[in-house]
Amino acid sequence: MSIALHHHNSLLTSCKTLRALTQIHASFIKSGLDTDSYFTGKLILQCSISIPGALPYARRLLLSYPRPDAFMFNTLVRGYSQSNNPQSSISVFVEMMRKARIFPDSFSFAFVIKAAASFGSLRTGFQLHCQALKHGLGSHMFVATTLIGLYGECGCVEFARKVFDEMPKRNLVAWNAVVTACFRGNDVAGAEEIFGEMSVRDQMSWNVMLAGYTKAGEVGSAKRLFSDMPSKDDVSWSTMIVGFAHNGSFHEAFSCFRELLRAEMRPNEVSLSGVLSACSQSGAFEFGKALHGFVDKAGYSWIVSVNNALIDMYSRCGDVSLARLVFESMPEKKSIVSWTSMIAGLAMYGHGEEAIRLFNEMTESSVNPDKISFVSLLYACSHAGLIREGEDYFSKMKRVYNMKPEIEHYGCMVDLYGRSGKLQKAYSFICQMPVPPTAVVWRTLLGACSSHGDTELAEEVKHKLNELDPNNPGDLVLLSNVYATSGKWKDVASIRKSMIVNKIKKVTGWSLVEVDKAMYKFTAGEKKKGRIITEAHEKLKEIILRLKDEAGYAPEVANALYDIEEEEKEDQVSKHSEKLALAFALARFPQGASIRIVKNLRICRDCHAVMKLTSRVYGVEIVVRDRSRFHSFKDGSCSCRDYW
Repeated sequence: MSIALHHHNSLLTSCKTLRALTQIHASFIKSGLDTDSYFTGKLILQCSISIPGALPYARRLLLSYPRPDAFMFNTLVRGYSQSNNPQSSISVFVEMMRKARIFPDSFSFAFVIKAAASFGSLRTGFQLHCQALKHGLGSHMFVATTLIGLYGECGCVEFARKVFDEMPKRNLVAWNAVVTACFRGNDVAGAEEIFGEMSVRDQMSWNVMLAGYTKAGEVGSAKRLFSDMPSKDDVSWSTMIVGFAHNGSFHEAFSCFRELLRAEMRPNEVSLSGVLSACSQSGAFEFGKALHGFVDKAGYSWIVSVNNALIDMYSRCGDVSLARLVFESMPEKKSIVSWTSMIAGLAMYGHGEEAIRLFNEMTESSVNPDKISFVSLLYACSHAGLIREGEDYFSKMKRVYNMKPEIEHYGCMVDLYGRSGKLQKAYSFICQMPVPPTAVVWRTLLGACSSHGDTELAEEVKHKLNELDPNNPGDLVLLSNVYATSGKWKDVASIRKSMIVNKIKKVTGWSLVEVDKAMYKFTAGEKKKGRIITEAHEKLKEIILRLKDEAGYAPEVANALYDIEEEEKEDQVSKHSEKLALAFALARFPQGASIRIVKNLRICRDCHAVMKLTSRVYGVEIVVRDRSRFHSFKDGSCSCRDYW
């Protein structure tokens, strides 16, 4: 290669922007290199793989070149298969097939089949499989392995295994691919069978099994496999930590992270994000703070995804001010996830106006909102009672940002109207939706009917839910709540009886509280068994007596959903899980320490009243995260301003 050609080649290889590439292309045209297949192929390769947003330019180059070859087509098919628009790989492949002098090879099929897997098109996959067979490449190791991945992605385990069985030669990649396909198709037994048949396994083989078990919820099997592994890399550790967090085994996620550090392994961003996620879900604030210290000390604070996880952790553990501090201190450019996480954090606390200001700051920073951003923003408007603002931003989605609202956005609008008591407006909104309402949307309105005591509309909404999800225990409990509040005890009894007959169980309420970096769980109506629960009950008795004596507390027995004597109703509401968690924390914490409680259901009015009074009488700050938002109790008032 001459010095001039070598210079052009070096320029092309180092090119990182589309503007620079067009200038190089112009110099090629001037020097006559635009007719050279080598340099045209390099141009297409650079556009397709290395330069963001340059695929349309690569396509124009390919279509304008008079004698394109298989390498050029394969490069563009590969580029689209790795992009956000993998469907375009198919059209490029079809164009290639139309060229009489160009024949697809194993690379062509591997790239285009991978594209079909990316957008989950089984029909396209079948057609490509037929073409591969027609060209004698159906059993080619590279093509067959990609076909296994395609069928696995589409949940067709039987086809994936058939392709695997027909392969004349199989390498480790093919074995690992068919194990993954089994897990994707929920065939755990099939994955175990194939894994057992493997004569040779690499680290990937073990990690594939670990990931499959954790995604299938088989935490016990994952733990056994993890302990049997001949060696563990950072992927193995992060898979276990994320798997524990995903399956609600928070204590085990924390233990696994500690074990990782004891093994002198360096955590990666996935394991850090996973353990922070466990803190977020369980409300383990103190452990999360300790992790934040580790992140700063170990030099991870520059990683955007770890900062995003910290924002989410602090937001969901009850300290939005620390979440904001992490957000403002981020050294790198904030991603859309960073902005959305912070907006969602503010929304959970009912800080609607602040969430709107942050959303506007984001758009002014040239970060375009996505659909998740709008869900968080509408959620913020709903929990702050900002009806006009919510309507305005819902309209802006279509009018300004050209986004088509999805069912989640419509659900937020129903919640916005329902939470504010505009039940008929919420009902009319659902009836006028351009997309069919889901059970979740109707359930949102049913919850609002329960809160506002609208029996007539609740019955109508439940009739709609019967068509979509007839035996959902939550819906039956909500309707029962409406009847109980209205004193319709016969209707309450009828619902309870039908639940017993149909073996429908109500979701048990539970609460978590962190004491000395350990998580304690309490369930509603828990009997006095064991030292912890006995201690909680004894302290709760003391709290209730003191609240009655010093603050005039009277239990809101409307939350007791049976037609029983008043004294029995008082006893029933006193055993709610958040009260037990509060009592245990007060018994163990030093005076004045903040208490953070996580609850799986919506906090009831009586528990809300107890938290407010306790914060004043005992001089303690209490933060409760229920199913949908945060309540920060201080000096006898709540951050929600009794709007929840």
